[in-house]
Amino acid sequence: MRAKKSQSLISPAGFVRLMTHAMMGAALGLAFTLALILANPAVAELLNDSGSGAIYVVVVTMVTTFSIGATLTGAVLILDENKES
Repeated sequence: MRAKKSQSLISPAGFVRLMTHAMMGAALGLAFTLALILANPAVAELLNDSGSGAIYVVVVTMVTTFSIGATLTGAVLILDENKES
């Protein structure tokens, strides 16, 4: 018989699970930003003509948006998982 793991959000294991979702969101945000810049020449040209900090603003905005979305989705999934067990 397996030992019961703590599935709560307010525990070290829950925090690790939420951070895992956040890191997956950050990786997805980076990949999506790269795909957007490579697939759309207008975006690449706009970033090229903008100041030196424009690319950083775009990347940080996309990564933050995806990370927050993935973290919230992970929290909902973890809470739903707790209700089923």
